[in-house]
Amino acid sequence: MTAAPLAGRRILVTRAPHQAGELVRLLREHDAIPVEVPVLEIAPPQDFASLDAALAALADQKNASSQPAFDWLLLTSANAVQAMVARAAALGLPLPASHTGGVPAIAAIGKATAAAARQAGFSVSLVPEQAVGESLAAALAPLVPGRRLLLVRAAAARDILPDSLRAAGATVVLAEAYRNVVPESSIPLLVQAAEQGMDAATFTSSSSVTHLAALAAAAGMEFPLRPLPAISIGPITTATLLQHNWSPAAEAASADIPALLDAAKSIFSAR
Repeated sequence: MTAAPLAGRRILVTRAPHQAGELVRLLREHDAIPVEVPVLEIAPPQDFASLDAALAALADQKNASSQPAFDWLLLTSANAVQAMVARAAALGLPLPASHTGGVPAIAAIGKATAAAARQAGFSVSLVPEQAVGESLAAALAPLVPGRRLLLVRAAAARDILPDSLRAAGATVVLAEAYRNVVPESSIPLLVQAAEQGMDAATFTSSSSVTHLAALAAAAGMEFPLRPLPAISIGPITTATLLQHNWSPAAEAASADIPALLDAAKSIFSAR
């Protein structure tokens, strides 16, 4: 009987602990050994001013019959949803549940973000086919000329989405809800993982690449972690890997965890 392609393989998982569950579970179901080294930790923004102002405007919009402050609310990650909800609760401000056709209409960048938004009580009107900023911008472009959009996102996020929407004629207000930081506690975890050996590394975002690079530097390790094969969740993450001179051995067919697992299987099935 032929062994499963991932059986006994030690696979590096770089996701934050609260987001790693699905990938860890699927790897174990395929007899792989997840090596968890979180390279991302969620921290509050350095300044809540933009988020607090946006939340206050949303609250006023909910209670007023005048011109709405925002026509669309754009959510770019599950972390953005959770951070926004937590801050609104801390300030005692209501959030718009919305409904299809309501104001503000709510757009989520992908299925995972949409699920987090619905769990938080939002009704999501738009989810693009691909979970990347370019796809969300393309889906929104014909809908937003002359409209005011609130984009809730991480600090230091890519500007492709707001730049594209402004080019389409929208006014885009940015609200930083959280920061991705490198957890110092993961430095010894990475050193130990390297000493014990790994068979592949998975990457679920551009930030996971840049933060692993920072973690490796802090641990005194070379980056890329060659000859370790890199597995990318999609073209944006692949581009970041290439910027770090690490050509991925496989890229997921779609930006989700099951497709990332399939990409990992494809590497070892070919060996």
